[in-house]
Amino acid sequence: LCLFLRTAITSFIILFSHFVCSKDIKTLEKSHSLCVCAVNTRRSVLVGTKAVLACPPVPLETLIGVTWKIIFRDNTSCTKAYREDKNATVETNCTDKRITWASRANQNFSLHIDPVAITHDGNYTCEMATSNGNFHHGYHLQVLVPPKTTMHLTENGTVVCKAVAGKPAAQISWTPEGDCVTEEKNQRNGTVSVQSTCRWEEGNVSTVTCSVSHLTGNSNQSLDLHSYFRTSARPTILYTTLAILIILIIVLSIYFLKTTGCRKCKPTKTETIQVFEEDEAQPYASYTEKSNPLYDTVNKVTTSQGSQNEGAGMDHHTLYVVGI
Repeated sequence: LCLFLRTAITSFIILFSHFVCSKDIKTLEKSHSLCVCAVNTRRSVLVGTKAVLACPPVPLETLIGVTWKIIFRDNTSCTKAYREDKNATVETNCTDKRITWASRANQNFSLHIDPVAITHDGNYTCEMATSNGNFHHGYHLQVLVPPKTTMHLTENGTVVCKAVAGKPAAQISWTPEGDCVTEEKNQRNGTVSVQSTCRWEEGNVSTVTCSVSHLTGNSNQSLDLHSYFRTSARPTILYTTLAILIILIIVLSIYFLKTTGCRKCKPTKTETIQVFEEDEAQPYASYTEKSNPLYDTVNKVTTSQGSQNEGAGMDHHTLYVVGI
């Protein structure tokens, strides 16, 4: 009996204490008296825009001080503080001029980032100290970068769709589905490039669509494989035909030059030989005439046809007889 009474009394005391403490905690939370309230928010901001991060709303008459603690993605930090009693601000390791207080720190304690860059990724926490307690509001800031999308057909018949330098990585899907391989490549600036390469059985698919999904927006690109192949085949046929024509022209030109050249060269060579022989023969003939005694004996015979012929005006004939 004593054991039962002790157990009942102990249980009653515990339940009564829990009820009183819960009531007191709720009362303290309502009055913000001597409590620490923390709120965390995920915030996504498009690169190149302006971001405003606000502190928890508190009565200014209870304010003691405000501190912004910033930890960037690369683990560097920055601290901005304001003291109400001195009406002064203090900054530590804050070199980025794009991060500033509001126009008047003693009235508006929000933090401005203008313009937002990829390097501003990180955690931002506003700590407000008041006579009623401390209040925290934290932000996990994520900077969004839209990817650049491209789509093209390769020479081997595969289609490549790219979402370059996006943050976070984009998602790529195909319509209709094919034999696809998707790869991601992290860039140094924190962005991610995604490439998807697909192949379909030839002739079964006429139009394919690449869909890129991203937090900054979605985009679709389509490609008509049949018209693309026809268009791309025309330059190939044109270049091939042109190359064949050029080769034929060169071959015919060489053949023509060889044929006409040989015809002209043969007479030219004969004439050259004849001239050469004549040129060579003339000095020999002169030498023969001068040196051969047979040519030294020349009898000049003049015959007359008579006085009648002389009277008739007949011409005299002079005969040169070479003596042998």
